[in-house]
Amino acid sequence: MIPSLQGLQTALSGLLGEQAALDVTANNIANTNTEGYTRETAVLAPSPPLQIPAISTATGRGAQIGTGLEVQDIKRIRDSYLDSQYRSQNNSMSAASTLSEALAQTQGAFAEPSSSSLASQLSAFWGAWSSLAQTPNSEAARQGVVASGQQLARTFNQLSGELHGVAAQAEERYTALSGEVHGEASQVAMLNGQIRLAEEAGQHPNEMLDRRDALLDKLSTLAGVSVATAADGTKTVSFGDAAQPLVEGATVNWPQTLTSAAGGQLGALLAVSSPSGTVAGFQGALDNVAAALAGSVNALQPTTPFFSGTSAATLAVAATPAQVQSSSSGEAGGNDLAIAISALRGGGADQGYAALVAQVGSAVRAAKDEQANFQTTLNAVTEHRQSVSGVSLDEEMTNLISFQRGYQASARTLTALDNMLELLIEHTGI
Repeated sequence: MIPSLQGLQTALSGLLGEQAALDVTANNIANTNTEGYTRETAVLAPSPPLQIPAISTATGRGAQIGTGLEVQDIKRIRDSYLDSQYRSQNNSMSAASTLSEALAQTQGAFAEPSSSSLASQLSAFWGAWSSLAQTPNSEAARQGVVASGQQLARTFNQLSGELHGVAAQAEERYTALSGEVHGEASQVAMLNGQIRLAEEAGQHPNEMLDRRDALLDKLSTLAGVSVATAADGTKTVSFGDAAQPLVEGATVNWPQTLTSAAGGQLGALLAVSSPSGTVAGFQGALDNVAAALAGSVNALQPTTPFFSGTSAATLAVAATPAQVQSSSSGEAGGNDLAIAISALRGGGADQGYAALVAQVGSAVRAAKDEQANFQTTLNAVTEHRQSVSGVSLDEEMTNLISFQRGYQASARTLTALDNMLELLIEHTGI
């Protein structure tokens, strides 16, 4: 009689196990398009067998009878190595994308080639001196030289301001993203505490684990992320090149000082806004062009300097039309100084500026190429990761049919055992 009753329990365990597997499959299907969801599977295992004492006089051996199955775990299908690879590539991609965006903005400030660009204004300035050399006694020609110089100086001033603006915007964006770091790190710390409590209670907090992993993915766009898992299920998160871990259990250590080596958006923004960064280098080169221009022209205006200022931001025209000198002798009709200044076309200032424009263009191309390369690698890692952790409807529908068949078989077994016991009771009067 005991084996028959045990058979009912065995069949029931099959029903419950297959039902659990069906529920997990249904949940996977429902979350096919849920961002950050990790595919789950029910881990089914044989339950402890029923020990039958020795009843054989011939062998003296006992026996074991299977008691069905039990659901050991609802397991997330996750590969920590792929998570690490994804976050590394995501970090590199975010840094390259942010730098490419800032450099493209910088290149746009130069507006080359166009009629309002610095190259065009330099050409117009040399042309104004050439016109003065042809008509040295013309007041209009002198006014043209001054007006052209003023427009050139304003273009230098404007371009310098726009470069400073790129750096300032990067700094503002860094500040805003720094606030996001604190918010996301605080959520990770909160989830650490909740996950620890859930696992201590023997629960499976898969939803909270998914949310924490999604937050770590987001943090990897901001700076480099490395994760260590403690025995209690909490994670310690190292962030960029910060001196302390960003998250330790339920503790958040932020703000901290980062450098451009931190990677991600924050590292790239620091590289852009830093006094020794990329944009500052372009700014320094532009200042050198302005200084070369002012120095070469002023050297040929011995009485009154034509330009004041020695940087792109401070360059201005100091001379009036009456103070413009076309001749070193001061005689009417003399034009040697005007000729000499017009001959500066293609000299140090023009060459320096052409080299700067080429440098900016080269940096933009290199940044775009790097961004494309990282994007390709990231796509490959994402696809591989998704093939492991993502939901495949074809696979889930196959599982659904399999678990449904198992449920039906267990149900029929339960029905057969129930009928057998009912017949036994009716005929024996038990």
